[in-house]
Amino acid sequence: MNEIPRRAFLKMSGALAVGSASILKAAGIPPAKPNVVYILCDDLGFGDINALNPLRGKIATPNMDALRAEGMAFTDCHSSCAVCTPSRYSILTGRYCWRTRLQHGVLGGDSPPLISTRQMTVAQLFQQQGYTTAGMGKWHLGLDFDKQDFTKPITDGPLQHGFDYFFGISASLDMPPYDFIENDHWTEVPSAQKEFPSDSYGPVFVKGPARLGPAAPDFDAVKVLPSVTEKATAYIDQRGKDHKPFFLYLALPSPHTPLVPEKRWQGKSGLGPYGDYVMETDWAVGQVMRAIQEAGLKENTIVMLTSDNGCAPYINASGMEQEGHFASAWFRGYKSDIWDGGHRIPYIVRWPGVVRPGSTCMETVELTDLTATVADILGVHLPPNAGVDSVSILPLFKGAHEPVHRYNVYQSIQGNFAIQEGKWKLELCPGSGGWEEPKNNQAVAEGLPPVQLYNMESDISEKTNVEAAHPDIVVKLIKDLESCIANGRSTPGPKQANDVTVNMWKLQTTPAVIEKLLAVGD
Repeated sequence: MNEIPRRAFLKMSGALAVGSASILKAAGIPPAKPNVVYILCDDLGFGDINALNPLRGKIATPNMDALRAEGMAFTDCHSSCAVCTPSRYSILTGRYCWRTRLQHGVLGGDSPPLISTRQMTVAQLFQQQGYTTAGMGKWHLGLDFDKQDFTKPITDGPLQHGFDYFFGISASLDMPPYDFIENDHWTEVPSAQKEFPSDSYGPVFVKGPARLGPAAPDFDAVKVLPSVTEKATAYIDQRGKDHKPFFLYLALPSPHTPLVPEKRWQGKSGLGPYGDYVMETDWAVGQVMRAIQEAGLKENTIVMLTSDNGCAPYINASGMEQEGHFASAWFRGYKSDIWDGGHRIPYIVRWPGVVRPGSTCMETVELTDLTATVADILGVHLPPNAGVDSVSILPLFKGAHEPVHRYNVYQSIQGNFAIQEGKWKLELCPGSGGWEEPKNNQAVAEGLPPVQLYNMESDISEKTNVEAAHPDIVVKLIKDLESCIANGRSTPGPKQANDVTVNMWKLQTTPAVIEKLLAVGD
């Protein structure tokens, strides 16, 4: 990494604030069964948290900043994909979503379930260890339910995948059915028809159909974030009373479009509706942190805060970048793209007595790592077919500074792959693989190379494609990805089967071009 980006990177991450403070000594042995609260924001960019992006961020996020001050910030954390359904699948299973039927894009609100009943989830791992588990907020992993009779129970949903309790919505706020789910039923029969984001506060950014569909007559998108937050704080309060170890997966619906902050937040940011919704999201995080404190659970609760992918590009229609707020910080691209702005996301961990307050980790990690990390914390061994793409990052929590992944694999909305090993990141597409220009078809028309290779140490913004100068690196990374696909896993262990045949070349890359790329060294 060259000198100027590195200085900015350290200042952004908070490392300078830590200075030369001595390593915090653990105050005794941490409990064998810490509670875990996993807060997953929706489309929150790396640069949206002020403490992570003080040079190019303008939104006030005092609660997330406070969490960062009390915990560890990971500056090189990635979702497995630049859109939400695949990321959520990977978080809960520790398995790349491209091993399933979903090879690109996302599910709808009424899509069939994506997680197989044979696939262990991290929630089931917690259950097996005596935890009570709750999922709240946005599911977006498919459901089995009677689409003609909403009074019948949901037969495949969160309860079938390790959650004792669920309250939330089936998918994004702009996807029908527009209704709350509690456990295995809709809280109100969706007897009306509504469309979103037609009632958004501020500009409507989503193009195309307004997604008309079944809706509960009283369902109001503005109320979803406060309602989910209220349920989460009540759940934490109850755990403080019964002292049961718990796992709370809190998948907030914000700041994803439609941008629907409550009236008290409208105009607060000075950056339009997106900034206001980020501020309300920060408020929700603060409510959860306060509930943990008031329930007397802070010392025995791990809090993880992250996002499912980068900030959506259409948010910039409000002129935030002209006002000096860069949701992707200085990373190239946005949600949907193969570049880091699509999948490099904030990740903050607070664990009193284990994680040093105000610390920073610059090792590359993935959201897939939750399963193996939980198993490591609880001292259990995963079965061979569980967490096949998950690596324990517990050593990093404790202050280690060594790579935990041999390589990392990412995907764009169109299913294009990227693989990163150390400083080298190879992208198997000529363009963004998503919505940012040049899109893949534009890049092909412009005659750009079929792959992109970036040195992420010296070119963190992915400006200079060096694939022609390093054909040996290109070949090595292609073969590593081939092995990752063929073995059904990216971690050591018995070979596993993918659910479908996986094509790593997703667009107009001809066999002759592929053969040429692989010809080095033959």
